[in-house]
Amino acid sequence: MIMATQTTAEDIFKEFKEHSISQFFRKNSQMLGYSGRVRSLTTVVHEWVTNSLDACEEAGILPEIYVEIGEISEGKYSVRNTDNGPGIPSKLVGKALATVLAGTKFHRYMQQRGQQGIGAAGCTMFAQITSGKPIHVKSGTGKQTFECDLTIDIKSNKPLITNQKELPGSSFNGLSVYGEFGEVKYENSDHGVYEYLRRTVLSNPHCSIRLKEPDGKEVTFPRSVNEIPKKAKLTKPHPLGIGTSDLLDFAHSSVSRKVSSFLVDTFTRVSQNKVDELRSIVKDVDFDKEPRQLTWPEAEKLVNGFKQLKWIAPDLDTLSEIGEEQIKATIKNILNPNFMSVVERKPKVFRGGIPFVIEAGIAYGGSAGRETGEGVKGTILRFANKVPLLFDGSVCAISQAVNGIDWKRYGIKDFDQEPISVMVNVSSVYIPYSGVGKQAIAQEPEIIEEIKLAVQDCARSLQRHISNQKNMNMQATKYNTIMRYVSQLALNLSEITGEKKDSIEKGLKEVVEKRYRKLVEEEQKSQEDAAASASEEAQEETAEE
Repeated sequence: MIMATQTTAEDIFKEFKEHSISQFFRKNSQMLGYSGRVRSLTTVVHEWVTNSLDACEEAGILPEIYVEIGEISEGKYSVRNTDNGPGIPSKLVGKALATVLAGTKFHRYMQQRGQQGIGAAGCTMFAQITSGKPIHVKSGTGKQTFECDLTIDIKSNKPLITNQKELPGSSFNGLSVYGEFGEVKYENSDHGVYEYLRRTVLSNPHCSIRLKEPDGKEVTFPRSVNEIPKKAKLTKPHPLGIGTSDLLDFAHSSVSRKVSSFLVDTFTRVSQNKVDELRSIVKDVDFDKEPRQLTWPEAEKLVNGFKQLKWIAPDLDTLSEIGEEQIKATIKNILNPNFMSVVERKPKVFRGGIPFVIEAGIAYGGSAGRETGEGVKGTILRFANKVPLLFDGSVCAISQAVNGIDWKRYGIKDFDQEPISVMVNVSSVYIPYSGVGKQAIAQEPEIIEEIKLAVQDCARSLQRHISNQKNMNMQATKYNTIMRYVSQLALNLSEITGEKKDSIEKGLKEVVEKRYRKLVEEEQKSQEDAAASASEEAQEETAEE
């Protein structure tokens, strides 16, 4: 009998090593969205364009973005993204574009498109591992203009800057980033760069984007409005949605001297009066001791106490939504539908006390839906902080909410066979993506419920439109049917009465047309009354909330 050699713990842990975050993502690039050739190219454009939009808006500049795609060889493309934003100072360009988990966004309770500090560095890394080349950066801040090459030291997660030089006398303002990427493909499809930029302008009507495709063709997506969206304010977490662990993290890092002042200083909508209300509910917690001394059971009691109080909703100024009128303008410009309805819900919170707001729109007819070889099909246009989500739709909260609606109740027999586009935008200081690729929103119950309510509001208006159209068509059919017999009826009456046929026919047509016009006017008035009633109901619901 052969005895197995026993392996000791020392033997097992000989290979124990620490790895940098950059090394992890290099081996798992699919987690950043680099899986599939078409998706990988779209991901590069997505990361650079969203950074341009954020930078321009924070600087108060109407974005002008130029994207150029060039084919180097099969499976290898170049990408250039140039904006008119504030640029990046030379001392920070390495950290901004070549350091994973570094940036201005992750640590702030402020709504922006990017939020993890991974995207731009991920592009640099992807260029490095698929083409072996650095990215080239040109930046003009108004005070200095410079260019350089950037790579990442994978082991240390540090930027490597080479060929840096000042460009004296340059009038360039903004940021231009160029990279060469392997294992990618340009394709004009629902998941390609063209569609991504088209949807970006749909959700960002204040921006203008030019695209130069690999074949040299240039496409311009013009802006629909000339107003910069309101700038989102820094905010604090809302007490509703805060978990026990969240509360302890905040408490143990607080500089406040008392639990009572800690609650007022750390959370939005918490006043001293609210603290007094909380005291009356949670009587066995000492509100005068230092926050750092809070225990798990005490924090748990405070969190349960939060849920028993009535709270004012989060301040909408902390969020930068697209806006109802802006959505209508851009839907009209791009989809030109026969009918559209847009709804914006009041802000809510989900876990962690994070505020969010849902905007939804339905476009029906015109260029709504998506063209396929089999005709026009219904489509869901998903957005998070105005950024298009083209991939992973099956696991996204938006898709789940929209697909979970009984569309037959709203006059849509088969969503997949109708010329309908449902647009949903989720705005929040923190979007709970289901992966670091940021292409699907996690299925948070509070978010799904709000999406459903918003889309159903739009769908009720669509139902009235479809019903009215059916009634109008029915009246038109009756009118046409009657008109077909007017001439014969006039001839018969002429033979009976001896009156001229033309005179009788003219009189009959006037009677029929007068009656038809009256029916049309009644139908239009009914439609207007229904719309006004729906608006009043929505206002009453908002007031009650």
